[in-house]
Formats: sequence, structure tokens, C-alpha cells
Amino acid sequence: MNLVRSLSILLLLLLTGLPSFAARYQRSVAVYEIPDVELIDQNRQRVRLPELLATDEPVFVDFIYATCTTICPVMSAGFANLQKKLVRERQFARFISITIDPEHDSPEILKDYAARYRAQEGWIFLTGSRDDIVRVMRAFDAFVPDKMEHYPLVFVRDPDRKHWVRIYGLIGTRDLMSEFRRLYPK
Repeated sequence: MNLVRSLSILLLLLLTGLPSFAARYQRSVAVYEIPDVELIDQNRQRVRLPELLATDEPVFVDFIYATCTTICPVMSAGFANLQKKLVRERQFARFISITIDPEHDSPEILKDYAARYRAQEGWIFLTGSRDDIVRVMRAFDAFVPDKMEHYPLVFVRDPDRKHWVRIYGLIGTRDLMSEFRRLYPK
């Protein structure tokens, strides 16, 4: 019971962006070679990942799985809060969540997951073959052989469309918005 309470308090602190000590993360900049893979979105539409990323809008990417009970809910809630704030400011970004459990996470399951976080237009959930998902994870230097050991990673594409800001660690909405504003000032 104490664990549930502690996790609830941590989640609340992360989502509200309160004290900075609650949301430590590491920031780095990298160039990633995006593999030319075809994935399937939550609406059963086939999409080529490089084409999906070829937008003038800001792009956020994370890796999640629908049955995760640890970091994925925190990261998805962070995306949901940031998306809501950006929509209110009439600034749009593309959010892409890629499952690391494609054997379980069908488009229907991802659609339910999206609804759970009230994902709005512009937030795309992707699944595909195990081989293609592994290629994408490796491309982003995010591969783990066991989904239970995956990392809390968020990637934000630079306006030059060449570099990505890699954020390692649980990041609160306020800090994620600050990272976004560093790249995309109003």
C-alpha cells in the first residue's frame, strides 16, 4: 500500500512539474539514422516511419507498451499534458509512441491505450513486426531485449530535422515544455 501511495505522489509531482528534484533527467543531442520500415498505427493504417517523421511540425517520440505499469503511464501522461498545453496555445506537434511489445500491442489495444490518455489528433501509436520494432529501437539507441527493463526515453526532433534531443529519465510536463521551448520558441 505504501508503494502505491509513493508512486501516486511521485506521479503527481512529475505531472505538475513541481519541485525540480522530482524530475531529474539527462539531456543529450544525437543524430539517428531512421530505418525505412513500415509500421501500423492505431487505426490500422500502414505508415512508413521516415515519411511520418518528414513533417515540418515538431516531433516527439517515445517507446511504450500497453501493459506497462511503471514508467509508460508517466511518460504517456506527460505527452497528454504537453499535447493539451500546445493545443491551447494553438501550436501543434506530432507525438509518436512506438510499442516495444508488438506481439501483444495490436492496433486495437493501442487505440484503447490512446483513449486512456485522451490522445488528440497528431498523437500516433505504432506497432509492427518484432524485427521492424527492434530496428527502430536500435536506430534510436533504445533497444532492450526485455521490455520490463526499458528506459524512460523521450526524443524531440530539432527544427533542422537532423538532430534529436534525447531525454533520459522521467521528465515532468514543465521541464518537457521547457525543452520544447528551447528548440521551438514562441
